[in-house]
Amino acid sequence: MKSPCSGLHPPALMFQGTGSDVGKSLLVAGLARAFVGRGLAVRPFKPQNMSNNAAVTRDGGEIGRAQALQARAAGIAPVADMNPVLLKPQSDVGAQVVVQGRVLANASARDYYALKPTLLPRVLESFERLAQGADLMLVEGAGAAAEVNLRAADIANMGFAEAADIDVVLVADIDRGGVIAAIVGTWELLPPAERARLKGYIINKFRGDASLFTPAVELIKARTGLDCLGIVPYYPDAALLPAEDGATAPKGGGSGALKIAVPRLSRMANFDDFDPLAAEPGVTLAFVGPGQALPGDADWIILPGSKATIADLAFLRAQGWDIDLAAHLRRGGRVLGICAGFQMLGRSVADPLGLEGPAGSVAEGLGYLEVETVMSAEKTLVEVAGHDPAGHPVHGYEMHMGRTDGPDCARPFLTLAGRPDGAVSADGRVMGGYLHGLFSSDRFRSAFLGGGSDLAHDALVERVLDGLAAHLAGHVDLDRLLQLASRD
Repeated sequence: MKSPCSGLHPPALMFQGTGSDVGKSLLVAGLARAFVGRGLAVRPFKPQNMSNNAAVTRDGGEIGRAQALQARAAGIAPVADMNPVLLKPQSDVGAQVVVQGRVLANASARDYYALKPTLLPRVLESFERLAQGADLMLVEGAGAAAEVNLRAADIANMGFAEAADIDVVLVADIDRGGVIAAIVGTWELLPPAERARLKGYIINKFRGDASLFTPAVELIKARTGLDCLGIVPYYPDAALLPAEDGATAPKGGGSGALKIAVPRLSRMANFDDFDPLAAEPGVTLAFVGPGQALPGDADWIILPGSKATIADLAFLRAQGWDIDLAAHLRRGGRVLGICAGFQMLGRSVADPLGLEGPAGSVAEGLGYLEVETVMSAEKTLVEVAGHDPAGHPVHGYEMHMGRTDGPDCARPFLTLAGRPDGAVSADGRVMGGYLHGLFSSDRFRSAFLGGGSDLAHDALVERVLDGLAAHLAGHVDLDRLLQLASRD
């Protein structure tokens, strides 16, 4: 296949937002499912993503959770080339940089800005590889199309569109307000060559009578020349699909008798672990924000994953959640830690290489499990299946840096691929392990909840994706999108 820089690639179309969190990820997922329904081989692609919600790929790398969902919608296994650059925030000004599925470096925002131009060839390489055998490439931008202050080194939006020679559709979220200004303002800020790539726009999350938006469509056309390619009504079932990242705080829900509380750590990762619990009718799931106490009537407190274990352990204590946790256990409550949450429950977390702070530092853990964790540079990235001590099957993925050992590991939480994983306290009320996604395993989840519903979570996700595809087909001009992708 010839280089995408020449413009000789399969039909491709890029969806860029007027801002962050306008619904690009789910729009691409729904469109992927819709076009697969037409018999096309669809490949999702996002040049650069920033998210601590990640997924392990078939080829042993990691990509943003949204691209894994888009791959599922397209009926294919996720691979690292679908998201060649993934930034995983570790602080307000720095992130772990993952390139083609593997950790490249930890970088400050300024250092990453200098690094970006060197990554464009690898981004284009991934695009070219992924495009082989595809009938349609659906490309998702990141953030806003008109971030002109970052344009010089851009690889996520117009910088990529120009390098790969792809046209662009804008996505705007009317639920946020100011949608006309967002579209017209984006167009105004772009230079003429980039305006020429804009082929239309889609209004997302519309509520009410769409005919009332007709004057706005006419105004936008007069100001920009852009066509409206669809006005998509708000789709409430989209909340049942995995969220991309923490741009919007994860929401709990439910009004069931069993109450589960999850402290919202500052660098919480992979919070889609909890989606199956939120979907259970017998569960009330609460994400507890900073400054709030963990509820005293919770049956379970689950410590989630984190991109920065040591920093979030300090954050947990700063909120007083360690005191709430102790009170919860005195009342007979139960505690589970997933990945970093498991590490926090031990006696200590050592960082000999300075991966999260000063080299050689040792953070005191919460001390509820007789285990100790040592951080290591090697990152475990693997899809895995196994079972709990009662034999209920589990499946998911491991994504962590470090090894945890100690006396309580003699009572493993799970058995994964024939080896023990995690630990359980002597009284059986505190437990933890490294498996992400375990609550998607229906039999395990039912047993964990003491007899849940007959919810089949994977089937639920498939139904929602099918519904989203049908929803978009009814409100977006799919034929026109194909024409634009093919440049007909």
